[in-house]
Amino acid sequence: MNLKLTIQYDGTRYDGWQRQGNTGNTIQGKLEGVLSRMAGEAVEIHGAGRTDAGVHAQGQVASVRLPGTWEPGEVRAYLNRYLPEDIAVIGVEPAGERFHARLNAVGKTYRYAIRLGDAPDVFRRKYQLRVEETLDLAAMERAAAVLTGRHDYRSFCSNRRFKKSTVRTVDAIRIVRRGDDLDLTFHGDGFLYHMVRILTGTLLEVGTGKRAPEEMAAILAARDRSAAGPTAPPQGLTLVEVEYA
Repeated sequence: MNLKLTIQYDGTRYDGWQRQGNTGNTIQGKLEGVLSRMAGEAVEIHGAGRTDAGVHAQGQVASVRLPGTWEPGEVRAYLNRYLPEDIAVIGVEPAGERFHARLNAVGKTYRYAIRLGDAPDVFRRKYQLRVEETLDLAAMERAAAVLTGRHDYRSFCSNRRFKKSTVRTVDAIRIVRRGDDLDLTFHGDGFLYHMVRILTGTLLEVGTGKRAPEEMAAILAARDRSAAGPTAPPQGLTLVEVEYA
């Protein structure tokens, strides 16, 4: 049977989502370990997005085929009983036989969280980037408007050897401040390796006056990673939601 899992995790202590040969400390690896024990045989899951080391998820989605017949509630209860406390499965539901969490996704929302000012929020320090400099939010919004749309985002991809198309649609970049908390929310049909973190790093350079909003078009046109800003640290990034048709 094919199941759709909705998962939350604090990525602070993990080496990312994707199972890797040189470490067992991944989100995928932890989930597969518990599911394989439950099923009595090796089980492979497919995530909608391969979040990096230190990145979090509020609504990651994965698909998994299990042998035999299982009640979704039974699978969810077993997973939450044996998973580490910083990984939780918040939803399990039957999926069509052809459902694949990554291949069938039509939209994703990421949020990058920033703490402004000279005082950290001690309860959210693992989930925010501290920025003590004053940011020009109006300039950042003008830059975000240029970066929104359907473009070739190769300049915002860390994988220089990426062979496939780097054209994506980012239909919204929202910049919302509440007191000293600043959230940058990105919605699009898909994102390249480190793309949201590079977009964030570039927008922060605009906010601090290191770049002008008018430079964004030239950065896109360059199709060169060196043209864009730095890759923002992972701890501020959360995969919020994955959408399906």
